[in-house]
Amino acid sequence: MIRPLAAAAALAALAGPALAQETAMPFALDWVFEGPAAPYFLAIDNGHFADAGLEVEITAGSGSLDAIPKVATGAYPVGFADLNSLMRFLDQNPGAPVVAAMMIYDAPPFAVIGRKSLGIEEPADLDGATLGAPPPDGAWAQFPIFAAETGLDMDSITVEPVGFPTREPMLAAGEVDAITGFSFTSTLNAERLGVAPEDQTVMLMADYGLALYGNAILVNTDFAAENPEAVEGFLAAVAEGWQDAIDDPEAAIEALLERNSAADADLEQRRLELSIRDNVLTDWVAQNGFGIIDPARMEEAIAQTETVYDFQETPEAATFFDATWLPEGGFDLSE
Repeated sequence: MIRPLAAAAALAALAGPALAQETAMPFALDWVFEGPAAPYFLAIDNGHFADAGLEVEITAGSGSLDAIPKVATGAYPVGFADLNSLMRFLDQNPGAPVVAAMMIYDAPPFAVIGRKSLGIEEPADLDGATLGAPPPDGAWAQFPIFAAETGLDMDSITVEPVGFPTREPMLAAGEVDAITGFSFTSTLNAERLGVAPEDQTVMLMADYGLALYGNAILVNTDFAAENPEAVEGFLAAVAEGWQDAIDDPEAAIEALLERNSAADADLEQRRLELSIRDNVLTDWVAQNGFGIIDPARMEEAIAQTETVYDFQETPEAATFFDATWLPEGGFDLSE
């Protein structure tokens, strides 16, 4: 493992004249500007991207699938998206020039959020219930694996396709018994709409047997082949941004508010801290490094995906995750 600041300094020294002029690297997020996006803005404001010779502009997204085609077409050289969705995208579009280069959510935030007052306290309670699920939602995409791991019969659940803006309001209004979503997004949104934390049942899929990973930084491989130092510098700067956010979450949210003045600072800081605690700085990451993956776990994740998705060809992990641009052992994040 290497400390993010040390990695960035080494890259800056090696880059020299090659990055004397800033390389434009627009970055496509998966979702709107909320707390977990703050580390990327902090990397801009603290000069980490600039130190790597990069000019980075961040664009909001509209769901876990949103950034994948943007990066695959070359419209964006880098993006942020669900690794499992990328796995399926590459199965359907073999040879597309996109790959995950850095794991961010070691534990995915995929969750089912139900209301105890509506009878949802454990997975078995979803039998006969109504589940609100946005079709492009990453958590919904993995729900069949969650159902298989917990012994649920999918046919016993009434699935209501809902939009992202209406998902939590429908839960708050009792129009659905539970929803799929990212844990740090849907729980706090529901709370803001009047669903008390003690009335919420949050079932993190990772706690119910899912070996899957979550969102990762994607790169366009054509861009990376021509600009390897830029990609290495980008990933090191991302690691620095996350370390800065861990060290000072309040400063990270200040950076976010510069881009989203309508955000609730306290709420978004809680959302950021939840993502750090539950998804980013896991025990495995603390022991093994940030950004990398466990090959054995990835093989298990592929096997789980095969139970609910028919691959044209069983994928190799190297098809969709490439650690080429990371330091050996990843980055050393600390609390």
